Parts: sequence; C-alpha cells; structure tokens
Amino acid sequence: MSTTISTHVLDTSLGAPAAGIRVQIARVDAAGSSVVFGEGITNTDGRVPALAPIGAALVAGRYRLRFEVATYFSLTKRPSFYDEITIDFRVTDTAAHYHVPLLLSPFGYSTYRGS
Repeated sequence: MSTTISTHVLDTSLGAPAAGIRVQIARVDAAGSSVVFGEGITNTDGRVPALAPIGAALVAGRYRLRFEVATYFSLTKRPSFYDEITIDFRVTDTAAHYHVPLLLSPFGYSTYRGS
C-alpha cells in the first residue's frame, strides 16, 4: 500500500462542507523550500479524496497543504481575515493514509489528523 493524502474542508460558520476551494500539496525540503506536485478542488462534500497524482511515490518527510480560501469567501459574499491557509505536517509511515481536515470560518480555523 502506498501513502495517500486527502483533505476535507468544513465551513463551521455555516455547518456545511466548503465546496470549490483549490488545495495544493507540496513537498518541503530541509531548507524550507517547497515544490507543488499535486492539487485539487474541494467537491460538493468539501473533499479532495486524493491530492497526490495517481502513482506518485510519497516519501517520509515534510509536506504542506495550501488552501486558497479568499475566492470561497468572496463567492459566499462574506468577509474573511484569510486569503490562504497553509498546514505543514510530517509523513512518517509511507504505507499509511494521511487525512488532514480543515475546519474553517471567516475569522478562524483548526485542523487535525483524521482517519
């Protein structure tokens, strides 16, 4: 089994999935530089089930998810403090699935490792 990375965005201020948010995945090197290698847009359920391209080998190390939320809030006609949100995390088990949800509101967010 190879490593997979997924995400799910929930708009906690509306109590609903956040559809239409562009999400990028990047590998971060020891110097802090990142290289984007996959992306997706949250579906009507707020999910991007597979961020890395099919067949991409993910190695142990640091990764970064970047959520472009400004457009989402603009389309929902609400002001927001954030233009984008980044989440850095570490892959340690190259046979595991990593699910990184984002709980979002116009003026705050939280995240956790899901299942």
